[in-house]
Amino acid sequence: MAVDYRTIAHEGYSEITEKKSRFLGEAVRAVTLEEAEAYIAAVRKRHYDARHHCFAFCVGEPGTPDEIWRSSDDGEPSGTAGKPMLEILKGRELHRTLLVVTRYFGGTLLGTGGLVRAYSAAAKEAADSAGIVLVRQGIRLLIGCTYPALGRFQYLFAKEGITIADTKYGENVTLEVIVPESDAGRVREMVTRTTDGTGTCTEAGRMTYEDPGAVDG
Repeated sequence: MAVDYRTIAHEGYSEITEKKSRFLGEAVRAVTLEEAEAYIAAVRKRHYDARHHCFAFCVGEPGTPDEIWRSSDDGEPSGTAGKPMLEILKGRELHRTLLVVTRYFGGTLLGTGGLVRAYSAAAKEAADSAGIVLVRQGIRLLIGCTYPALGRFQYLFAKEGITIADTKYGENVTLEVIVPESDAGRVREMVTRTTDGTGTCTEAGRMTYEDPGAVDG
């Protein structure tokens, strides 16, 4: 059964310089292992003259044994790049997300501590710029009501944080809302109460949707 999960809201980027070495961070969505590997290959091609392309990712079906967590130091000393980047993903509980940090060597060795700090900072800034969104399993509900009830629903749904995805006008009004599966029963009760039983609330399918308002950091 699918579960709710956190991922990045959009692509994110960063660039930091440490003792003339440039670290270019990228945060992108990747659903499958193939997508992650293809993006890493594209980064290598784009920055063909860079020395290292370190990465960390979490791909696959969230919360299942098929989910894959993986990282690579790509020639840097063991544990100085991929592992701290992977810890950022785990710490933020980010799924279906890929972090890549490309390093252009500046001629000065940074030492293991310096490398950990630089790769961590570049990955963190890229993830920060990407934001976080909660991907939820939801139910699409179609609510039928009279025109006089429309204003009451608009007020009530705004108060409850329920977004009206679409409104169709005909002999009566049909509102489309997408809510978490756990809230479907509550919405049905709201429809019955608000319309004194004259309104309708029918399920029109299940789907995933992004809920940025549900993330608190």
